[in-house]
Order: sequence, then structure tokens, then C-alpha cells
Amino acid sequence: MLRLRKQTFLVPGHDKLGLCLANTVAALADTIIPLYHQESILPHNIQIQEQQSQSSRCLDPKLYISALLSSRSLIQIRQVHAQVVVRGMLQNLVVANKLLYIYAQHKALSDAYALFDGMKERNAVTWSVMVGGFVKVGDYASGFGIFRELIRSGMLPDNYTLSFVIRACRDITDLLNGKLIHCIVLKHGLQLDNFVCAALVDMYAKCKVIVDARQLFDNMNSRDIVSWTVMIGAYAESRNAYESLVLFDRMRGEGVDADKIALVTVVYACAKVGAMHKARLVHDYISTNKFSLDVILGTAMVDMYAKCGSIDSAREIFDRMQEKNVISWSAMIAAYGYHGHGSEALETFSMMLSSGILPNSITFISLLYACSHSGLIEEGLRFFSLMWDEYSLRPDVKHYTCMVDLLGRAGRLDEALKMVESLTVEKDEGLWGALLGACRIHGNVDLAELAANALLDLQPQNPGNYILLSNIYAKAGRWKDVARMRDLMSQRRLKKVPGWTWIEVDYNIHQFSAGDMTHPRSKEIYVMLKSLSKKLELAGYVPDTNFVLHDVDEEAKVGMLYAHSEKLAIAFGLLATSSGTSIRITKNLRVCGDCHTFSKLVSAITERVIVVRDANRFHHFKEGACSCGDYW
Repeated sequence: MLRLRKQTFLVPGHDKLGLCLANTVAALADTIIPLYHQESILPHNIQIQEQQSQSSRCLDPKLYISALLSSRSLIQIRQVHAQVVVRGMLQNLVVANKLLYIYAQHKALSDAYALFDGMKERNAVTWSVMVGGFVKVGDYASGFGIFRELIRSGMLPDNYTLSFVIRACRDITDLLNGKLIHCIVLKHGLQLDNFVCAALVDMYAKCKVIVDARQLFDNMNSRDIVSWTVMIGAYAESRNAYESLVLFDRMRGEGVDADKIALVTVVYACAKVGAMHKARLVHDYISTNKFSLDVILGTAMVDMYAKCGSIDSAREIFDRMQEKNVISWSAMIAAYGYHGHGSEALETFSMMLSSGILPNSITFISLLYACSHSGLIEEGLRFFSLMWDEYSLRPDVKHYTCMVDLLGRAGRLDEALKMVESLTVEKDEGLWGALLGACRIHGNVDLAELAANALLDLQPQNPGNYILLSNIYAKAGRWKDVARMRDLMSQRRLKKVPGWTWIEVDYNIHQFSAGDMTHPRSKEIYVMLKSLSKKLELAGYVPDTNFVLHDVDEEAKVGMLYAHSEKLAIAFGLLATSSGTSIRITKNLRVCGDCHTFSKLVSAITERVIVVRDANRFHHFKEGACSCGDYW
């Protein structure tokens, strides 16, 4: 009979690790060893042969690796670890690395580090597993520490280890360390490694250094689908989402087939640009290649069509989805909200509850937004109460922002202010911005100053806050205060974000600014605009000069309103599209009241549907009416 006497096992060269394992090994010895040393009643010579066979088997690394891979819990992993120590297999680097990897995979980083710290021999896999383990659980400081230890040891980092530390820099947008690691990549000649280069592109992109990301991308020897997706996503996240679509076309031209992740990224880019024709092409590609409309891709397409101005297409995709989760339902509710269809948003919420899906905090943001932009005040107040009373969801600052916007738009500024003052969560720029926007609508200068000062404390480098307060002063005729705000912007070297309007015609995006004369068809555009103005005057249109926030005479104000970017884009749309075609335009800022009135009347006299997407929402103009009911 073979028995194991309980004792303390020490790992050669590192007593601390051995002591850590001693109690575990002793406690488990009686249950572990019988797996390999069975009592036998065979003749003595056969017993000796059996013992020799078992001894040889116990020294086979594959036995322990197989046991580790089949382990389902930390207890089982530690049992195998004990066997490895007992049999002296810890000195086998393949076994030790696999044990390290399994610990890291189970997020047992203290066990992993104890093992790592006691290893006499380490190779590239050892370092990669340890760095990657810390990065994956979000312990970036420890990951960087292990990487520094690797560099100081003189061992060359491999592409896996470098990718992990680059990923850490990306996750915490640490551009300084990212550039240092880039230098290490160049030093060791790994700049042409696709794995490392793709990670660097992703890191620079997430740190919003798009130029460097693109330069690395263009210099890659070969680009796989991961690299393309990273670069397309980088542009989609930046203010140049149109370049994402250009890259997607180039990717397909180079024979790289998109996968579902790449398609979700492209769909997101279409949503940001609001390019309906491109959205249709991407949809055709998805259908042709038989990609299923799962929760992720289907929800992305709902959002894409909604933000391209077609709520009907968004609903069609939504209805075709076989599986919907709370995010899918929330996306559909939000789509109705920013298209001004408040009642449809509430109806969709009721359908969601009937299907057995419970709302989350995002669902209520979508609902409250829909109520705010449709003038559904009482409904909004009721849903805000339901959050906690019925679903035990505690409102956060985003929900309070929706409520301040809801009350502010309705002119209930005192209630909005009281809600802001009673708030226990930290107030952010969105909350104060909602209050400031309400002050702009209702001309409350005193409250606007309070909100603006809070905003300027939070975001002293955001020019939009200065502009909004300046516009409120201008509307009130307080020109000295307007000048003071402009001087403050000059002192802080801040510039007003220019207003742009885009329109897509024949798969091309055309961009206009106020008074723009750079378009190839500018002469025709201004002739069309002059013709429209005459027709609108006959219909009773009078330019609303209250939206010209400059201290100039009335005639100059009319001239300033005449060539706003929205009007130029609409005029071009009338020229470049056939009769009866809907005109869809996108503006980066909020559409002004005069352009809102202009668009309504143009839709009536031309019998065209005009869809305007501004920074806040969609406006659907048809037969002289707007979907927002002028509650915008």
C-alpha cells in the first residue's frame, strides 16, 4: 500500500510560495494521490511494473495540462497545483505557464502572481499571461508594473504582451504611456507587426489622435478585418463619420469582407452622418450576405434608420427582429421621441411591458425625452414617479436633466430650478445646459446667468456655453453684456463652432455654411432661393429678425437671415432632386426659429416633405406643418 505522509512542500528557490501551498497540499493529499496510486493486490513483480508505469505517467506534462483545462473552479485548479508541486512538475515551464494562464482566466490574480513571483524561469508566454491577466480585470497599474519589470529584465517583449499594454493605454486614454510604448515597439522593430499596429491604431483613435491612427493604418503591410474595423470605428467616433463610409467602400474594394462587428460599426457611422442612401446600401449588403438581425445588429439598424430620418424603416427593422431585449425596445422608444412622436413612444413602452420585458434606466431616459419633446408634461411627471415607485430604479442626473428640460420647455422654470436645487446627485453640464436652454426659450435672463455661471465653472473651454448666454443677452437687447461675453471668449482663445448643414444627393454629401458661395451650383442655388423668397412673401412670410443676434439695423438682419445654411441646402435639394422627392438635411447646431418657419412654408408651396435633423431632434415638415407641433 502506497501512502503519502503529510508534510510541508517547499518550491526550490522560493520558500514563500511553498509555504503558501503547504496547508493546501497537506489537506488535499489523502484525496488527490489515490488518483494516481491505487492500492493493488497484484503479484509483487506486476506491482513493481504498475508502479513504474504510474511513475512515468505522473511525469507526463500532458496529464497536468489536461487536468487544468478540465478544471471548473479554483478549488480544482489548486488541487492540480498541489499535484504539480508534489511531483516536481512546477519546474516544467509549459506546465507552469498553463497553470498561470488558468489562474488568470479565472481572475485569481493573487494566486497567479504568487506563482509568477516564484518562477525561476520565465519566457514570453509567462510575461504575456501575467500582463494580460491584470489588464483584463482592469488592474492597469499592476499590468504596467509587470511590463516595466519585463523591460528591465532585458527580455524582448512579444506582440501579445505589447498588445495588452497598448490596450491598457487605450482603455484609460493614457496617450503619454501609449507614445512611450510606441517607442518601445519601434526600438524592437515590431512596427510592422499587424497585431501590434492594429492595437496602436485603436489606442490613438480612442485617445482622439486620428491623424496618427490613420498614418499607422496606411503604413500597415496588410490590413485584416480587425484593422479596418478599428479605423472605421475611429472615424465614426470622431466628427468625421463620413470618412468611415469612405473607408468601408475602400475595404470592400480591396476584397475584404465585412463581418458583423464591422457592419455594426458602419451602421453606427451611417447613423451619425444621417446618410439615407448609404444606409440603404449598407442594408442591402447585410441582406445580400444573409447576416441575421440579432439584437446587436438589429438594434443598431433601428437607430441608423431613425437617425437618417425614416422612422417607418426603423420600425420595419424592429418588427422583423426575432429577439428583442430592453436595449432594442429603448432604442425604438427613443427613435419615436426625437422624431416628435410622443404618443407612439408611450404605446411602444406599453407593448414592451406586455412582452414581459422590464424597463431599465435607459428606457426611462428615452420615455422622458419623448415626453419633453412632445409637450406631454403630465405623462412625463407620471413616468418619473413610476421609476422608483414601480420599478425601484433610482433616477440619476440624466433623468433629472430630462425633467428639467420637460418643465423648462413648458415654462415651469420655478419648478425646474427647485428640482435642480434639491438634487442630491452631482450636477453635470447636461443638467445646467437644459436649464439654460429653457431660459433661452422663455427669455429669463436672471436664471440664465445662474445656469451659465455653473456651466462655465464646469466647462470653461466650451465655447457653446458662452454663445448661448450671449444670445440670451442679445435677445434681451443687453449689447454690453454680449460684448463682455465675446471679450471673455477672446481672452480664453475660444471660437464659435461654425454652423454647417449637409444634404445627401446621389450618394454624395454636399455641405453648406451661412452665405456659402463655394458650391459649384451656387448661382443656381441663389436664384432658387430668391424665387422661393418671393413666393413665401406672397404666402405671408416675414423674416423673424429676433433670431439675428447682432446689434445691426433691420435691413442687415434680414440679409443675415436670407442665406442661412439650412436655406441653401433646401434650395439645392429642390434643384438637384426630382419633383415629389423628400428632402433630408442635417445641421450640426440647433435650427433657428426663422429657418423653422421657412421650412414649413417651403414644404407647403413645393409639396415636398422636408426632414431636418438638428442637434436636438428631427423636424418633419409636410404640407405646412411640423411633427414637433412647434414644441421644439
